[in-house]
Amino acid sequence: MKSGFFEKLVTRLDRVIPGEVQQIVTRLIREKGFLEKVFQALHEGVILVDPTGAIDFLNPAACQFFGLDPERAVGEVISTQIRGLDWAVLGKPGRTISRDLEVFYPEHRYLNFYLAPIDDAEKPEAPLGYVMLIRDLTTTKAEAEETLESERLNALTLLAAGVAHEIGNPLNSLDIHLQLLGRKLRKCAGDRKPLEENLSVARGGDSAAGI
Repeated sequence: MKSGFFEKLVTRLDRVIPGEVQQIVTRLIREKGFLEKVFQALHEGVILVDPTGAIDFLNPAACQFFGLDPERAVGEVISTQIRGLDWAVLGKPGRTISRDLEVFYPEHRYLNFYLAPIDDAEKPEAPLGYVMLIRDLTTTKAEAEETLESERLNALTLLAAGVAHEIGNPLNSLDIHLQLLGRKLRKCAGDRKPLEENLSVARGGDSAAGI
């Protein structure tokens, strides 16, 4: 139905044949029922609010995300039903908002909601209401955190391997020089015992380091 249809219908009811009125009402009921079935089948949350922020409709997914009872929530201002939402800030005409929201009841979830006005073609400055679409990003966020943690561990592993390599090369070279020094000491005359003990300690510490 086009915007303004209901207003025109009301002003012309006296000229409309009763049978036509019944057809129009039947069509409206059928269209309303179809839209409700579509909204109820969505995995995303859907909340419709009027210009004052009062909830007109919410689907099962939205109820599940925020732990709402539809019979109690409908007619209430949305900011009284969902913590962290300030309708005085959100419900400004002409604003389209997308924000992340963390909720702890009834389950800990990371959500993203998109709020857009439903414009009135005849009065653009005064929206007919607002539609809020809510997505559950909990699984996506957990997967992103796992990927980030895995990348961090890989980076640390590569760093540790690089450091071990850089340290290992000079220590291996030092061990070779100590071996050569030991061979030369065995060829030297005189009291070599103190020098050999120091050399043994140096090579022993090197071996203990696992190089």
